[in-house]
Amino acid sequence: MQNELPVAVIGAGPQGLAAAAHLVERNQPVVVLEAGESAASAVSQWGHVRLFSEWSELVDKAAARLLEPAGWEAPPMGYPTGAQWISAYLAPLAAELGDRIRYGSRVVGVSRRGRDRLVDAGRAEQPFTVHIEASDGTEYRVEARAVIDASGTWSTPNPAGADGLPALGERAVAELLDYRIPDYRMRTQYEGKHSVVVGSGHSAVTAVIALGRIARRDPTTKVTWVLRRGTVGNTFGGGSADELPARGQLGITAKELVDAGLIDVVTGFRVSKIARDGDLVLLTSEDGRTLPAADHVAVLTGFRPDLSFLSELRLELDATLQAPVRIAAEVDPNIHSCGSVAATGAADLAQPEPDFYLIGAKSYGRAPTFLAMTGYEQVRSVVAELAGDHEAAARVELVLPDTGVCGGAGLFDATGTAVGGSCCALPERQVIQLGRAPASV
Repeated sequence: MQNELPVAVIGAGPQGLAAAAHLVERNQPVVVLEAGESAASAVSQWGHVRLFSEWSELVDKAAARLLEPAGWEAPPMGYPTGAQWISAYLAPLAAELGDRIRYGSRVVGVSRRGRDRLVDAGRAEQPFTVHIEASDGTEYRVEARAVIDASGTWSTPNPAGADGLPALGERAVAELLDYRIPDYRMRTQYEGKHSVVVGSGHSAVTAVIALGRIARRDPTTKVTWVLRRGTVGNTFGGGSADELPARGQLGITAKELVDAGLIDVVTGFRVSKIARDGDLVLLTSEDGRTLPAADHVAVLTGFRPDLSFLSELRLELDATLQAPVRIAAEVDPNIHSCGSVAATGAADLAQPEPDFYLIGAKSYGRAPTFLAMTGYEQVRSVVAELAGDHEAAARVELVLPDTGVCGGAGLFDATGTAVGGSCCALPERQVIQLGRAPASV
C-alpha cells in the first residue's frame, strides 16, 4: 500500500537530516537521497566560513532528541564554522540515521507512477517516482508516498551578468572566477593584488571583510566592491538594531573598512561583459565602464533553485522569486519592510501536487534571507502534517529575529553612494565583542 512507502527526502544537508530525524521520531519510514558522498556535502564546501547564527539556532530539536541517547552533547554557545557544524552535529546525526541515507544518489526527476504532468485521473492516489542517478552512472527509481525537497540552492549560483544571465564572455573565463566565498586564510594569494567582489548579500560582505583585513596589513592590496544598485542603501544591514548580533556586526565591520579607505565601492555597476587579459580579468558594465584588471573575482550574487528535475510535478511558484506563492511576499527583498520574516509551515509550503514540499533554502527561491532555524520550523510542521498531526502542523513554534532593516532594497536606479539609505541607519561607530568575526549564512 502507498502508506507503507517511505517519505523521500532529497538532500542530506541540515534541513534534510532534520526532516529525517522528525520522521524517525514519528515512526515514519524515510529514505534520504544525497548526491554527495557524505552528509552536508554542500556545507563542507564552505567549511572555512563562520556562521552568524549561534549553536542554539543551528541544532534541530528532534535531531537533538535522536542523538542524546547515544551520548551526544549539544555544543556550547558560540558561532561555528561550517566545518565545525558538520563535525559536532551534522556528521553525528547522519551516522545515527545510518542506512536511511543513500549517498552518491543524485535525483534527476520526480513524478507520479504512470502519470506525467498532464494526467488528472487518479493522480493523487499514485505514489511518487523518484528517479536517481548513482555515482557509478547506474539509474534506478524509488517509490515514495511523499517527497520533501531539501536540496537547497548551492549547486546553482547566480551569474555575474546583471540581467540574470551569464555576462558576455563569462562562461569562457569561468575558471578565473569564484562563485563561492574563497578561503581568504590563504592570504598570500591575495596580498599585493587586486580582488573584486560582485554582490551585496551576506556572502559578499563576508568576502569584503576578509579582503579588507588583508588590505589593512598590506597597503599594496586593492579591493573593489561592485554593487548593481545605484546607492549603497541598506547593504550594510541593520547594525546594532539586528536581533542577530553577529549578522549586524558584519555590516558594521564592512562599513568601518569602507570608511577607512581599504575598500573601493563602485555602485550602479551592472556587469555586461567579462574578458580575459592574460591571467587577469576585465569587468565591463552596461554603461561602458571597465574596472582595473583584477587578479581575483568573487561573484557572490546569490543562488537560485534548481527546478529542472521537478518539471513533471504541479507546482505553484511565485513568478518573481520562484518560491511557494504563500510565502513569497514575506521574503521578497523588493518589498520586505520593518520586522522579521514570519515563520512558515506546511500550509504555506503546500503545493497543488499533494504531499510534495519544498523546504529549506530552496523554499525561499531566489530570496537571500533564509536562516537554519526557519528550515527547522518548516520541517517540524511538514512532518507533523505528513504524520496526520494537523494541530501540530498548524502551530507556530518560532519567532524569527528582526533584521533591523527598514524598507525594501531601495530604488534600483537611484544614484549616489551615501550609506544608511534605510530608516534603520547604522550608528557612527560601535564595537561588539564577539571573538573571531562571524561570517555568513
